Amino acid sequence: MPAAPERVSVGFEGGTAGEGPLSWGQLENWSAIVKQGTWLPLGGVKPLPPGTTVDEVAAELRYLMTRYEPMRTLLRFAPDGTPTQVVYGSGEIDLEIIDAGAADPGEAAEKLCDAWRAKQLDFATEWPLRMAIVRQNDELTHMAVLVSHFVTDAAGALTMLTEVAARTGTPVDGLQPLAQAHWQASPAGRRHNAAAQRYWDEILRTVPPKRFPPTGNSTKPRYWHGEYTSPSLGIAARQWARSTGLDSSTVLLAAFAGALHNVLGSDPVVIRPMVSNRFRPGLARVVCTLAQAGLLSLPAAAGDFAELLGRARRVTMAAYKYAYFHQGEMQRLMDRYDVELGCYFNDRRGPSRDEPIEPGESAFRWVTAQDAPTFEPLFVHIDDVPGTLRLSVYLDAAHLDPAAAEAVMREMERLSAP
Repeated sequence: MPAAPERVSVGFEGGTAGEGPLSWGQLENWSAIVKQGTWLPLGGVKPLPPGTTVDEVAAELRYLMTRYEPMRTLLRFAPDGTPTQVVYGSGEIDLEIIDAGAADPGEAAEKLCDAWRAKQLDFATEWPLRMAIVRQNDELTHMAVLVSHFVTDAAGALTMLTEVAARTGTPVDGLQPLAQAHWQASPAGRRHNAAAQRYWDEILRTVPPKRFPPTGNSTKPRYWHGEYTSPSLGIAARQWARSTGLDSSTVLLAAFAGALHNVLGSDPVVIRPMVSNRFRPGLARVVCTLAQAGLLSLPAAAGDFAELLGRARRVTMAAYKYAYFHQGEMQRLMDRYDVELGCYFNDRRGPSRDEPIEPGESAFRWVTAQDAPTFEPLFVHIDDVPGTLRLSVYLDAAHLDPAAAEAVMREMERLSAP
């Protein structure tokens, strides 16, 4: 039986403190945590340089807790479940030390992360960060670290990793979640939220109740995750972006819409694109969760791909503008129409999106099929993979047949071919 982990208490002094409602980005993320029944952990295992000390790792943990308000945030819940965020100015967090014994230390760290992922996090009493060190023969070999997606989105994580590596000491950039919530409750914030609701309402009143054709079967397991690797799609997206002046994300979104129409018969195609919201003042480099799923309606029938790109150009700007809203109030608006909106698109590529892509064969594979946790009816991510483009597709087979989802991925490549 492995020895119980040692625990080192790490104190931190953040300085700023306060409490208030959740920001719009936090509300969106909290809704996903509740719906999916998971604390949405991000992170994993990192090998440590030889000679790393416990004090050095503790200093990194202290830096994270001190610098970033979301790291030292707990939630308090009203009787109806409504959360309030409480940001602490100081506190303590445990750093675990695991002795690998004769086991492979990297595998021991991975097993610890797996155990953490399976263990729920109590947002009312536990900091949303778990960190441990794996030791073997008195040498520290690996760090295991998971942080809840409630703390930050991908763009914020890139800022955090850069600052942690440099131990940046200048004041944090931009509006923190408490300050964001303050603006959102102001007259200006309420006006923006009302405008977003009007925009959504215009689309919702035209959407048919169902997004996908009946599957006609009971596929088991119910929830599927696949990957489509396509250098050709990546190259085509860049070529179209150069010739049209569009961002490659918009090109891929248009290809997704066109493929949904061609394979499933949808028209107009209604998609919820994930929008970073970091183009807004004061939000570019904040370590927090800001991304929200917007809404767009794109007519996809008739015309060639160039014409479809022109339509995408016209609708995406408004969709991005109004992807910043109070999630609870928008959900109540959506509930009035009782329509299926579970069709998501998320370009989560980082700096490597501009690296060279070499021509090669496309390949699709199913990664997992499971009965839990649940997935949305259809969620497509564009992922960072050096030298190619990869689409990760997650689906609920009660809404969409897995074979149809694969066909949509392949149709994106065929449709966008120059």
